Amino acid sequence: MKDILRLRTSLSEEIESALNEQIKREAHASATYLAMASWCDRHGFEGSAGYFYEQAEEERRHMLKIFKYVSDLGGNAVSPEVANVQQEWDNFRSVFEQALENEIAVTQAINRIVGKCHQVQDFTTVTFLQWFLNEQIEEEFVARRALELFDVIGEEGVGTFTIDKQIPKIKYEGDATE
Repeated sequence: MKDILRLRTSLSEEIESALNEQIKREAHASATYLAMASWCDRHGFEGSAGYFYEQAEEERRHMLKIFKYVSDLGGNAVSPEVANVQQEWDNFRSVFEQALENEIAVTQAINRIVGKCHQVQDFTTVTFLQWFLNEQIEEEFVARRALELFDVIGEEGVGTFTIDKQIPKIKYEGDATE
């Protein structure tokens, strides 16, 4: 029976499993960003809370995009359970340090899946994942730039207030040569 099911999808079991793991990562990232938004709200960082609410929704869309891809190809997309979501941070800066660490981890995870796809010659999934690789350039840039504000502006006096006001204004402009 299992072999007949495999005929219904062009995804290998290994790639389907890796994509389902990425679905979990994206769901966890969404929940983490939601927790970050809540933390920022509770600590009076309204601009950053709004930024993290948007990030939570974006990660959810990423999860759904992968989920739908697996399903559309006849695979078994698994609705993820989300557990162990951090709810508290030591300070404002540590929220953004965690955000950058999370984005780097997502980039690395997608790169590993692309590597597996090359090994099994699943170029359809490589093409699909190219969008995510491009997206991660922006995600890492914005997270890194937000964290750099702490060094540039400083946290003393009205520093955190100023940083909070600047966070929603950070945009990735892409290739400046175009």
